[in-house]
Amino acid sequence: MRTSVSLYHRHRFPAEIISHCVWLYFRFALSFRDVEEMLAMRGVSLSYETVREWCLKFGQTYANGLRRKSSRPGDRWHLDEVFLKINGRLHYLWRAVDQDGDVLDILVQSRRDKKAAKKFFRKLLKGLRYVPRVIVTDKLKSYSAARAEVMPSVEHLQQKYQNNRAENSHQPTRLPERVMRRFKSSGHAQRFLSAFGIITSNFRPGRHLCTADVYREMMTRRFAAWKELVVTQANP
Repeated sequence: MRTSVSLYHRHRFPAEIISHCVWLYFRFALSFRDVEEMLAMRGVSLSYETVREWCLKFGQTYANGLRRKSSRPGDRWHLDEVFLKINGRLHYLWRAVDQDGDVLDILVQSRRDKKAAKKFFRKLLKGLRYVPRVIVTDKLKSYSAARAEVMPSVEHLQQKYQNNRAENSHQPTRLPERVMRRFKSSGHAQRFLSAFGIITSNFRPGRHLCTADVYREMMTRRFAAWKELVVTQANP
């Protein structure tokens, strides 16, 4: 009988070190060399290229695991798109968050027309497997046209200032973008941000919305879920 192979099979370093490197890179605005130096300070000798390979291999896997373990997101989706300049060409980062600010999904596209909006809606519905009660967007007409075809029964709000939650959610993206001196391609941006959005959102709850005791309890649960995820991948 075939048994499942550990995700860390044939890796020289244990799962704890690999997962810690991946967490550092996606949780904070650090370069691969920064992570290498932080591990060297703790007596762990590895190269920044090793960190890069780990982030490529494990980042999205961890993000998917966190998404499966998290409770169902809210039924009020805030959607927004922001400009990204990649190799001199404009692209658009489409992002959706729920009413608590938790990232639902992201998609990098070269357009922001009706077709692009429909593609983003379908990606959200496929990944989350439920229909929201209401969506909140800016006044881009592509949202209205796409919603009428993909989610006609969902309420759509476009009033001024109501979408600040989605617009503010783009801010954490800009710092790592500057650290890596812009994204190298749309594929590079998609790979990094799809993992970065879920991981950093998981460890950045709305601190201003809860007391210190509630915040500590929340973070304890989230760190425990991360450790459980790492152990599960090591012992499938």
